Amino acid sequence: MVWPAPVLVAHVAVLGLVGFGAPHVMLAEMWLGTLTAGIVLWAGLPGEQTLVSLMDMSLLSGMVLITVGALGGHRDALRRVALADQKALAEQTRSALLEERARIARELHDVVAHHMSVVAVQAEAAPYRVSDPPPELARSFATIRSSAVEALTELHRILDLLRNGTDEASPQPTLERLDELVGRLRAAGTPVTMRVEGERRALPPGVELSAYRIVQEALSNALQHAPGARVGVEVTYKPDGLHIRVDNDPPPHPPPLSDRPGHGLLGMRERVSMLAGDLTAGVRQDGGYMVTVRLPLGGREVR
Repeated sequence: MVWPAPVLVAHVAVLGLVGFGAPHVMLAEMWLGTLTAGIVLWAGLPGEQTLVSLMDMSLLSGMVLITVGALGGHRDALRRVALADQKALAEQTRSALLEERARIARELHDVVAHHMSVVAVQAEAAPYRVSDPPPELARSFATIRSSAVEALTELHRILDLLRNGTDEASPQPTLERLDELVGRLRAAGTPVTMRVEGERRALPPGVELSAYRIVQEALSNALQHAPGARVGVEVTYKPDGLHIRVDNDPPPHPPPLSDRPGHGLLGMRERVSMLAGDLTAGVRQDGGYMVTVRLPLGGREVR
């Protein structure tokens, strides 16, 4: 007997352990290796009993390899199904998140847009309700209406962004619009000065957008916490990046108390962090407030 029982069991067990999970090509190679070894032994030990042992061993090895190959394929199929289920679950979660964002965007748009529309209509109609209104009053109402209309436009743009995932409704603001932003504040009666130093040049879109939003938020904070105080804006173009400074004098009167949580400084820090820049904010010695920002031109852009 060329294949004693212990050798046969050991060989089949090794084939099963090694072949489980192996590619089909490797399983075929293992069976051919077993058959080749049997043929060599059969050639060296001719005889009917040897030939029968070779056929039995080849058949048994083939059955074992086919069985482990089927089990391994079944395991791989189960793994692929599990991965597909995970991807489907992740896609469903993402779809639900997008739907929730769109729903929130619609609700916010409906609520805020209604009030902003009322502000715009009232500001436009107010001068006609007063006989011979002063020019300053008419300009103030015009500024209020213009700001309300721009806010409505921004709301529509954000709503389209949240619904569609793209921002094609209108171009994003850049530093070229800082004069317009400061002009509106001046028209509303806030003493604002702006100075631009260095040679103006084209900046990466992320830097342009973040710089404008930072100045906008810093001005909003100054108006909220120091109404009536002088506000200064400085934008400096340097070789290492863009430097921004927004500071305000102490308020002439204590600002009104507000229970609205302030996230302006947090938002500015997030924008600066995404661009690998630096931000410093704090109270000046005279009681005013100052925000300084450095945005490197080689930093990561906002996505």
